[in-house]
Amino acid sequence: MALDALERIESHGAYANLVLPKLLSRSGLPERDRRFVTDLVYGTTRMRRACDFLVDRFLSRPPVPRVRSALRLGAYQLAFGGVPPHAAVAETVAVTPRSARGLVNAVLRRVAEIPPEWPDEASRLSVPDWVVARLTTDLGADRALAALAAMNEPAAATERADGYVQDAASQQVAALVDTQPDDRVLDMCAAPGGKATAMASTGAWVVAADVRPTRVGLIRTNVERLGDGKRVALVVGDGTRPPWRGGVFDRVLVDAPCSGLGTLRRRADLRWRVDEASVARLAELQKNLVAAAADLVRPGGVLVFSVCTLTAAESTDVDAWLQERRPDLEPLDPAEPPWEPWGRGAILLPQTASTDGMCLFRYRRAAP
Repeated sequence: MALDALERIESHGAYANLVLPKLLSRSGLPERDRRFVTDLVYGTTRMRRACDFLVDRFLSRPPVPRVRSALRLGAYQLAFGGVPPHAAVAETVAVTPRSARGLVNAVLRRVAEIPPEWPDEASRLSVPDWVVARLTTDLGADRALAALAAMNEPAAATERADGYVQDAASQQVAALVDTQPDDRVLDMCAAPGGKATAMASTGAWVVAADVRPTRVGLIRTNVERLGDGKRVALVVGDGTRPPWRGGVFDRVLVDAPCSGLGTLRRRADLRWRVDEASVARLAELQKNLVAAAADLVRPGGVLVFSVCTLTAAESTDVDAWLQERRPDLEPLDPAEPPWEPWGRGAILLPQTASTDGMCLFRYRRAAP
């Protein structure tokens, strides 16, 4: 099953978080085996570049895609999965196409015997070169490499008191909006609804908006499941052209679309999907969203801008752009530790508290 999932992800472009649950749901596997398959698929996908380096040392020509997937699967078990070598090799060979079993057996045995000499940090950490370069420039080498290493560890499930599973960093962002009972709150990019429902639980009235009807459907599912229907209104709308008059909300949260480079541990295949050009494109979208959101905050109200990434282009650069154009937005104090000061806002690094990486900026709109 793990090999089938990997082939669909790597050869057909399937999303890991979509293809694997479907396969598991009809597998009949006990829970322990389901967890093992999940680790194999997510771990092999995450460590794909590192696994390729491990096996390519012993290949004379590129293998066909299914054999490549089998070699990656075996290399992951040997180098990162904690599986005994004899079991990793034998089990991988057993699911390999018969014509390639000798090759896979020989290569994986060499992988097990000969430790790697990594050519660079990007290969060791299994990320594209541009990600290492970008984060090293923005965070400094030590913090960037530590962040990438932390995001190679599997994500732990964090469950709220109401049963909703949400990363602790996202829970902190919702809390830092600091909604009060009966506040009128807009969550401008709300899907899948975790932060909207968290803010509604404080007694605020929340408008949860998103640009795509299907994503608003995800919010509806979570709102109905948590019983927050009376306090959360759902809206399909483009945040860059919001359908509300100005100054009507006490608080607005723009948890903006971003490159997601703070969530690599949770989204196993994201590192292979996002490219450097998307960082600049998403930063422009973020500027348009926060500019539109600023008009919706009442004088004296609060605007919060957050992204689940670690690039300066999508955080401090957006804040600097906003500072020039909206001097009426007064930055509020940075969040407390484990958040760290980050320009006029704060950053939460993945290695600090084993959470997703996030950046956060809070402003109060000055009264006229």
